[in-house]
Amino acid sequence: MKPFRPGWVPTLVVLMLFPGLIALGCWQLARAQEKRELLASYAERQAGEASGAAQLPQLKDPAYRRVHLFGQFDAEHSLLLDNRMRDGQVGVELLQPFLDQASGLWLLVNRGWLPWPDRRIPVQFSTPAQTLSLDAWVYVAPGATFQLHADPQGGSWPRLLTAIDASHLWPQLSREGFAYELRLEPGPASYRLDWPVVAMGPEKHLGYAMQWFALALALVLLYLYFGWHNNKEKQHGSRHESTQHV
Repeated sequence: MKPFRPGWVPTLVVLMLFPGLIALGCWQLARAQEKRELLASYAERQAGEASGAAQLPQLKDPAYRRVHLFGQFDAEHSLLLDNRMRDGQVGVELLQPFLDQASGLWLLVNRGWLPWPDRRIPVQFSTPAQTLSLDAWVYVAPGATFQLHADPQGGSWPRLLTAIDASHLWPQLSREGFAYELRLEPGPASYRLDWPVVAMGPEKHLGYAMQWFALALALVLLYLYFGWHNNKEKQHGSRHESTQHV
């Protein structure tokens, strides 16, 4: 069997890169499993009956729970979540405080997406003044929202923001409210509602995992190839020098 002599530089490169590539692949597999579990939880809870808003603060894991609401919107304190895309169009999501009469609890309700093609013209929306009976579900973000710059504090209403946290809103309004956003189901107060449950599905993570593992395999194969190839060149060079001396 021919000796394997790759050299210390390729060996050092492989030792540095190979563990990282494997770790990235395993991380993507773990993310795919997390997304599968999240989607399964969403499907199960969406199939359940809607509960009253009074039960929400008592739940340890309220994510995706369906809720029945009865009350009124606060039209004076609207929030516009910026940079929301639908079918290649830029727009915003409209969120407004809602007072549930049965529980006395304030909730931040996302009424859906609105197009905003011209930034020189304010977003047009209306708020029902009457008491409404609505169904919604609790949205809990899977992670922190990435922001290049934090949103400014205060300002006039409606407020244009790049990230919204309901738990930060209620102290500003001097109210007791639920800590998570609720997203409306289709009804009289809703706009466009087709939110994806996750931004990236499990199949995407699996695809990325296969790419990282393929890079790790390619790195090993190149290492083996050059180890034997370099050895052949050395042997050929040694034989050539011996012939010249003779």
